[in-house]
Amino acid sequence: MIRGAEPTSPTSPTSPVSTSDLTVEYPAHGASGAFLAVRGLTLQIRTGEVLGLLGQSGSGKSTLARVLSGAAFGSGGGGSGDVRPEITGGEATVLGYRLRGIRRRKLTRLTFEVGHLPQDASDTLPSTLTVAEIVAEPVLDRDRRYNRQDLDDQVATMIDAVRLPLSVLTKFPYELSNGQRQRVALARALVFGPALLIADEPTAGVDATVRDAVVDLIAELQRERAFSALVISSDLSVLRRVADRIAVLHQGVLVGLGTIDEVFDDPWHPYVAGLAAALIRDTPGDENGDENDDENDDESEFEDDVIEN
Repeated sequence: MIRGAEPTSPTSPTSPVSTSDLTVEYPAHGASGAFLAVRGLTLQIRTGEVLGLLGQSGSGKSTLARVLSGAAFGSGGGGSGDVRPEITGGEATVLGYRLRGIRRRKLTRLTFEVGHLPQDASDTLPSTLTVAEIVAEPVLDRDRRYNRQDLDDQVATMIDAVRLPLSVLTKFPYELSNGQRQRVALARALVFGPALLIADEPTAGVDATVRDAVVDLIAELQRERAFSALVISSDLSVLRRVADRIAVLHQGVLVGLGTIDEVFDDPWHPYVAGLAAALIRDTPGDENGDENDDENDDESEFEDDVIEN
Protein backbone atom coordinates (compact mmCIF):
# COMPACT_ATOMS: atom_id res chain seq x y z
CA MET A 1 0.00 0.00 0.00
CA ILE A 2 1.43 3.39 -1.00
CA ARG A 3 2.05 6.06 1.58
CA GLY A 4 -1.10 8.09 2.18
CA ALA A 5 -3.42 5.38 0.86
CA GLU A 6 -6.62 4.48 2.67
CA PRO A 7 -7.23 1.21 4.53
CA THR A 8 -8.15 -1.58 2.16
CA SER A 9 -11.58 -2.37 3.63
CA PRO A 10 -14.01 -1.99 0.73
CA THR A 11 -16.93 -0.85 2.86
CA SER A 12 -17.35 1.49 5.79
CA PRO A 13 -20.52 2.83 7.41
CA THR A 14 -18.97 6.31 7.48
CA SER A 15 -17.64 6.29 3.89
CA PRO A 16 -20.10 7.21 1.13
CA VAL A 17 -17.41 6.21 -1.36
CA SER A 18 -14.91 3.44 -0.80
CA THR A 19 -12.69 1.72 -3.34
CA SER A 20 -10.41 -1.23 -2.71
CA ASP A 21 -7.71 -2.10 -5.26
CA LEU A 22 -10.09 -0.81 -7.97
CA THR A 23 -9.05 -1.44 -11.57
CA VAL A 24 -11.08 -0.06 -14.46
CA GLU A 25 -10.48 -0.94 -18.10
CA TYR A 26 -11.91 -0.05 -21.49
CA PRO A 27 -12.19 -3.30 -23.46
CA ALA A 28 -10.64 -3.72 -26.89
CA HIS A 29 -12.86 -2.59 -29.76
CA GLY A 30 -12.23 -2.45 -33.47
CA ALA A 31 -8.58 -1.69 -34.11
CA SER A 32 -8.08 -0.30 -30.61
CA GLY A 33 -6.65 -2.47 -27.88
CA ALA A 34 -7.82 -2.56 -24.29
CA PHE A 35 -6.95 0.51 -22.22
CA LEU A 36 -6.32 0.35 -18.47
CA ALA A 37 -7.71 3.63 -17.12
CA VAL A 38 -7.53 3.12 -13.32
CA ARG A 39 -5.08 0.79 -11.60
CA GLY A 40 -5.39 -0.60 -8.06
CA LEU A 41 -7.08 2.46 -6.56
CA THR A 42 -7.82 2.41 -2.83
CA LEU A 43 -9.38 5.46 -1.20
CA GLN A 44 -12.38 6.67 0.75
CA ILE A 45 -14.54 9.77 0.82
CA ARG A 46 -15.82 10.47 4.30
CA THR A 47 -19.32 11.62 5.20
CA GLY A 48 -19.63 15.35 4.59
CA GLU A 49 -16.15 15.54 3.03
CA VAL A 50 -15.17 17.19 -0.24
CA LEU A 51 -12.37 15.24 -1.88
CA GLY A 52 -10.59 16.94 -4.76
CA LEU A 53 -9.18 14.81 -7.57
CA LEU A 54 -6.16 16.21 -9.41
CA GLY A 55 -4.23 14.83 -12.36
CA GLN A 56 -3.08 15.48 -15.89
CA SER A 57 -4.95 14.65 -19.09
CA GLY A 58 -5.59 10.92 -19.45
CA SER A 59 -4.92 10.17 -15.79
CA GLY A 60 -8.26 8.41 -15.33
CA LYS A 61 -10.13 11.16 -13.50
CA SER A 62 -13.16 11.32 -15.78
CA THR A 63 -13.36 7.54 -16.07
CA LEU A 64 -13.45 7.33 -12.28
CA ALA A 65 -16.23 9.95 -12.20
CA ARG A 66 -18.29 7.92 -14.69
CA VAL A 67 -17.82 4.75 -12.68
CA LEU A 68 -18.50 6.15 -9.21
CA SER A 69 -21.56 8.11 -10.39
CA GLY A 70 -22.99 5.02 -12.07
CA ALA A 71 -23.08 6.85 -15.42
CA ALA A 72 -20.70 4.29 -16.93
CA PHE A 73 -23.22 1.51 -16.39
CA GLY A 74 -26.35 3.25 -17.67
CA SER A 75 -27.52 3.87 -21.23
CA GLY A 76 -24.88 5.77 -23.17
CA GLY A 77 -22.39 5.28 -20.34
CA GLY A 78 -19.56 4.57 -22.73
CA GLY A 79 -19.88 7.75 -24.75
CA SER A 80 -20.59 8.18 -28.44
CA GLY A 81 -18.97 4.86 -29.36
CA ASP A 82 -20.75 3.10 -26.46
CA VAL A 83 -17.51 1.54 -25.25
CA ARG A 84 -18.10 1.25 -21.53
CA PRO A 85 -15.43 1.16 -18.87
CA GLU A 86 -15.52 -2.08 -16.90
CA ILE A 87 -14.43 -2.89 -13.37
CA THR A 88 -11.95 -5.70 -13.91
CA GLY A 89 -10.36 -5.80 -10.48
CA GLY A 90 -11.10 -4.86 -6.89
CA GLU A 91 -14.32 -3.17 -5.85
CA ALA A 92 -15.99 0.22 -5.55
CA THR A 93 -18.80 0.81 -3.07
CA VAL A 94 -20.91 3.97 -3.32
CA LEU A 95 -23.57 4.72 -0.69
CA GLY A 96 -23.61 1.04 0.20
CA TYR A 97 -23.98 -0.21 -3.41
CA ARG A 98 -21.23 -2.44 -4.76
CA LEU A 99 -20.62 -1.34 -8.33
CA ARG A 100 -18.97 -4.42 -9.75
CA GLY A 101 -21.74 -6.28 -11.55
CA ILE A 102 -24.41 -3.92 -10.23
CA ARG A 103 -27.93 -4.76 -11.42
CA ARG A 104 -30.23 -2.27 -13.12
CA ARG A 105 -32.64 -1.87 -10.20
CA LYS A 106 -29.85 -1.06 -7.77
CA LEU A 107 -28.21 1.22 -10.35
CA THR A 108 -31.45 3.21 -10.59
CA ARG A 109 -31.50 3.61 -6.81
CA LEU A 110 -27.85 4.64 -6.80
CA THR A 111 -28.23 7.30 -9.47
CA PHE A 112 -31.18 8.71 -7.53
CA GLU A 113 -28.81 9.34 -4.60
CA VAL A 114 -25.79 10.59 -6.58
CA GLY A 115 -25.68 13.95 -8.31
CA HIS A 116 -23.41 13.86 -11.36
CA LEU A 117 -22.11 17.04 -12.99
CA PRO A 118 -20.28 15.87 -16.13
CA GLN A 119 -17.35 17.81 -17.55
CA ASP A 120 -19.39 19.12 -20.49
CA ALA A 121 -22.61 19.62 -18.54
CA SER A 122 -23.21 23.24 -19.51
CA ASP A 123 -22.68 22.51 -23.21
CA THR A 124 -24.98 19.48 -23.37
CA LEU A 125 -28.13 20.86 -21.80
CA PRO A 126 -31.11 19.92 -24.01
CA SER A 127 -31.47 22.88 -26.36
CA THR A 128 -35.21 22.39 -26.93
CA LEU A 129 -36.15 22.43 -23.24
CA THR A 130 -36.63 25.38 -20.93
CA VAL A 131 -34.58 25.67 -17.76
CA ALA A 132 -37.57 24.48 -15.72
CA GLU A 133 -37.93 21.41 -17.91
CA ILE A 134 -34.18 20.68 -17.83
CA VAL A 135 -34.01 20.71 -14.04
CA ALA A 136 -37.21 18.66 -13.74
CA GLU A 137 -36.21 16.09 -16.36
CA PRO A 138 -34.27 13.69 -14.08
CA VAL A 139 -37.26 13.49 -11.74
CA LEU A 140 -39.76 12.80 -14.51
CA ASP A 141 -37.43 10.26 -16.11
CA ARG A 142 -37.85 8.18 -12.95
CA ASP A 143 -41.46 8.95 -12.11
CA ARG A 144 -43.83 10.40 -14.72
CA ARG A 145 -46.58 10.55 -12.09
CA TYR A 146 -44.62 12.84 -9.77
CA ASN A 147 -46.87 15.60 -8.43
CA ARG A 148 -46.35 18.53 -10.80
CA GLN A 149 -46.95 21.28 -8.25
CA ASP A 150 -44.44 19.70 -5.87
CA LEU A 151 -41.99 19.34 -8.74
CA ASP A 152 -42.44 22.97 -9.82
CA ASP A 153 -41.75 24.08 -6.26
CA GLN A 154 -38.71 21.80 -6.06
CA VAL A 155 -37.30 23.15 -9.34
CA ALA A 156 -37.86 26.77 -8.29
CA THR A 157 -36.14 26.07 -4.97
CA MET A 158 -33.10 24.64 -6.75
CA ILE A 159 -32.86 27.56 -9.19
CA ASP A 160 -32.95 29.92 -6.24
CA ALA A 161 -30.35 27.79 -4.43
CA VAL A 162 -27.87 28.17 -7.31
CA ARG A 163 -28.35 31.95 -7.15
CA LEU A 164 -30.27 32.40 -10.39
CA PRO A 165 -33.39 34.55 -10.74
CA LEU A 166 -36.64 32.63 -11.18
CA SER A 167 -37.11 34.45 -14.49
CA VAL A 168 -34.64 32.00 -16.08
CA LEU A 169 -37.13 29.14 -15.63
CA THR A 170 -38.79 29.97 -18.94
CA LYS A 171 -35.56 30.57 -20.85
CA PHE A 172 -33.69 28.18 -23.14
CA PRO A 173 -29.97 27.33 -22.76
CA TYR A 174 -28.95 29.50 -25.73
CA GLU A 175 -30.35 32.53 -23.90
CA LEU A 176 -28.00 32.02 -20.95
CA SER A 177 -24.31 32.72 -20.36
CA ASN A 178 -21.82 29.88 -19.80
CA GLY A 179 -21.83 30.57 -16.08
CA GLN A 180 -25.62 30.54 -15.93
CA ARG A 181 -25.79 27.27 -17.88
CA GLN A 182 -23.32 25.70 -15.47
CA ARG A 183 -25.52 26.76 -12.54
CA VAL A 184 -28.54 25.21 -14.27
CA ALA A 185 -26.56 21.99 -14.73
CA LEU A 186 -25.65 22.07 -11.03
CA ALA A 187 -29.31 22.58 -10.07
CA ARG A 188 -30.21 19.59 -12.24
CA ALA A 189 -27.54 17.45 -10.53
CA LEU A 190 -28.80 18.41 -7.06
CA VAL A 191 -32.56 18.34 -7.68
CA PHE A 192 -32.96 15.01 -5.84
CA GLY A 193 -31.08 16.25 -2.78
CA PRO A 194 -28.34 13.65 -3.28
CA ALA A 195 -26.05 12.37 -0.56
CA LEU A 196 -23.09 12.56 -2.95
CA LEU A 197 -22.11 15.01 -5.70
CA ILE A 198 -19.55 14.10 -8.34
CA ALA A 199 -18.48 17.20 -10.25
CA ASP A 200 -16.09 16.70 -13.18
CA GLU A 201 -14.21 19.90 -14.06
CA PRO A 202 -17.04 22.18 -12.84
CA THR A 203 -15.28 25.32 -14.10
CA ALA A 204 -14.37 24.02 -17.57
CA GLY A 205 -15.75 26.31 -20.26
CA VAL A 206 -16.82 28.91 -17.70
CA ASP A 207 -15.60 32.47 -18.11
CA ALA A 208 -12.62 33.27 -15.89
CA THR A 209 -14.57 36.11 -14.29
CA VAL A 210 -17.16 33.73 -12.82
CA ARG A 211 -15.06 30.61 -12.10
CA ASP A 212 -14.54 31.48 -8.46
CA ALA A 213 -18.26 32.14 -8.06
CA VAL A 214 -19.13 28.69 -9.44
CA VAL A 215 -16.65 26.96 -7.12
CA ASP A 216 -17.76 28.99 -4.12
CA LEU A 217 -21.37 28.11 -4.92
CA ILE A 218 -20.57 24.39 -4.82
CA ALA A 219 -18.79 24.87 -1.49
CA GLU A 220 -21.70 26.88 -0.08
CA LEU A 221 -24.31 24.36 -1.18
CA GLN A 222 -22.22 21.52 0.25
CA ARG A 223 -22.12 23.25 3.63
CA GLU A 224 -25.85 23.99 3.55
CA ARG A 225 -26.95 20.53 2.38
CA ALA A 226 -24.18 18.46 3.99
CA PHE A 227 -23.60 16.16 1.03
CA SER A 228 -20.25 14.50 0.36
CA ALA A 229 -18.50 15.41 -2.87
CA LEU A 230 -15.83 14.40 -5.34
CA VAL A 231 -14.66 17.48 -7.23
CA ILE A 232 -12.38 16.84 -10.19
CA SER A 233 -10.20 19.62 -11.54
CA SER A 234 -6.93 20.22 -13.33
CA ASP A 235 -6.79 23.59 -11.57
CA LEU A 236 -5.30 23.40 -8.09
CA SER A 237 -6.70 26.84 -7.23
CA VAL A 238 -10.20 25.40 -7.66
CA LEU A 239 -9.46 22.57 -5.24
CA ARG A 240 -7.93 24.96 -2.72
CA ARG A 241 -11.27 26.76 -2.51
CA VAL A 242 -13.46 23.70 -2.05
CA ALA A 243 -11.61 20.51 -1.06
CA ASP A 244 -10.88 19.16 2.42
CA ARG A 245 -8.35 16.70 0.96
CA ILE A 246 -7.03 15.92 -2.48
CA ALA A 247 -6.11 12.73 -4.28
CA VAL A 248 -3.61 12.86 -7.15
CA LEU A 249 -3.87 10.42 -10.06
CA HIS A 250 -1.05 9.74 -12.51
CA GLN A 251 -1.54 7.25 -15.34
CA GLY A 252 -4.45 5.75 -13.42
CA VAL A 253 -2.48 5.26 -10.20
CA LEU A 254 -2.99 7.09 -6.90
CA VAL A 255 0.26 8.95 -6.21
CA GLY A 256 -0.79 11.39 -3.51
CA LEU A 257 -3.50 11.66 -0.86
CA GLY A 258 -4.05 14.11 1.99
CA THR A 259 -4.58 17.80 2.53
CA ILE A 260 -3.02 20.03 -0.12
CA ASP A 261 -0.22 20.98 2.25
CA GLU A 262 0.45 17.36 3.19
CA VAL A 263 0.60 16.25 -0.44
CA PHE A 264 2.88 19.00 -1.70
CA ASP A 265 5.04 19.65 1.38
CA ASP A 266 6.27 16.06 1.41
CA PRO A 267 5.87 14.59 -2.09
CA TRP A 268 7.15 11.06 -2.58
CA HIS A 269 6.20 10.46 -6.22
CA PRO A 270 8.12 12.22 -9.05
CA TYR A 271 4.92 13.51 -10.65
CA VAL A 272 3.75 15.13 -7.39
CA ALA A 273 7.26 16.43 -6.74
CA GLY A 274 7.18 18.10 -10.16
CA LEU A 275 3.86 19.75 -9.33
CA ALA A 276 5.24 20.90 -5.99
CA ALA A 277 8.31 22.42 -7.69
CA ALA A 278 6.06 24.25 -10.13
CA LEU A 279 4.03 25.64 -7.23
CA ILE A 280 7.19 26.93 -5.60
CA ARG A 281 8.21 28.69 -8.85
CA ASP A 282 4.83 30.36 -9.20
CA THR A 283 4.35 33.64 -7.41
CA PRO A 284 1.26 33.97 -5.20
CA GLY A 285 -0.36 36.39 -7.61
CA ASP A 286 0.41 34.36 -10.73
CA GLU A 287 -2.66 33.30 -12.69
CA ASN A 288 -2.59 30.31 -14.98
CA GLY A 289 -6.07 30.64 -16.39
CA ASP A 290 -5.08 30.17 -20.02
CA GLU A 291 -2.96 27.14 -19.26
CA ASN A 292 -5.73 25.65 -17.18
CA ASP A 293 -8.16 26.24 -20.05
CA ASP A 294 -5.88 24.17 -22.27
CA GLU A 295 -5.69 21.42 -19.67
CA ASN A 296 -9.45 21.42 -19.22
CA ASP A 297 -9.97 21.20 -22.96
CA ASP A 298 -7.54 18.29 -23.15
CA GLU A 299 -8.82 16.49 -20.04
CA SER A 300 -9.58 12.88 -20.75
CA GLU A 301 -8.37 13.31 -24.33
CA PHE A 302 -6.93 9.82 -24.40
CA GLU A 303 -9.91 8.42 -22.54
CA ASP A 304 -12.24 10.09 -25.04
CA ASP A 305 -10.21 8.69 -27.92
CA VAL A 306 -10.70 5.24 -26.43
CA ILE A 307 -14.43 5.89 -26.16
CA GLU A 308 -14.94 7.37 -29.59
CA ASN A 309 -12.63 5.27 -31.74
